[in-house]
Amino acid sequence: MKKPIETERLLLREVIISDVDGMFELDSNPNVHIYIGNKPVTTIEQSAAYIENLQQQYKDFGTGRWAVILKETNEFLGWSGIKFITDEINNHKNFYEIGYRFIEKHWGKGYATEAGKAFIDYAFNDLKADAVYAYADAGNENSRKTLEKLGLRYVNSFEHEEELEVWYELKNPNV
Repeated sequence: MKKPIETERLLLREVIISDVDGMFELDSNPNVHIYIGNKPVTTIEQSAAYIENLQQQYKDFGTGRWAVILKETNEFLGWSGIKFITDEINNHKNFYEIGYRFIEKHWGKGYATEAGKAFIDYAFNDLKADAVYAYADAGNENSRKTLEKLGLRYVNSFEHEEELEVWYELKNPNV
C-alpha cells in the first residue's frame, strides 16, 4: 500500500474494503450518475466489486482512484486520483487521467480541487507523467470548472459512448 497523501483538510489513501458503505452511498445516488451514464449501482456487492477493481489497478499500474477522507471526522467523502488508461479515448492510449467523484452532500466544498492539486503533484513528481488528461460530459459545468481550477486546459470535444465529451490536458512543466 502506498503512503497516504495529506492536504490541509483531506487524507488521500488507497481504497480499502471497509470503504464499501461510503462507496455504495456514492454510487447508488442517481444524481452522482447524471453525467456518467446514468447507471447507479443497486447492491453493496457491486460497490465491493468496484473496490476490488480499484485494488487490481493499484497492483497493475501502481496508481488509481484513492479514497478521499475528511481528516477532521475520518469520513469517506468519495474518491479522486490518477488512473492509468489503457483503452483508446479521443486518440489517446496509455495515459494518466485525473478523476474525482464525491458523495452529493460534499459537493461544492472545494474537495475535488484540493485533492486534485495533490494528485497532479503526485502524477508529475512521483509518477513522472509527461501529462495529465481528463474528460468530462460536455454539460457537466461543475466538473469542467474544477479541471480548469486545476490548471488543465480545454483541447477539444469528442464523442465517447454516444455522449459528447470534452477533453482537457495539463503538460508536466518539469519535462
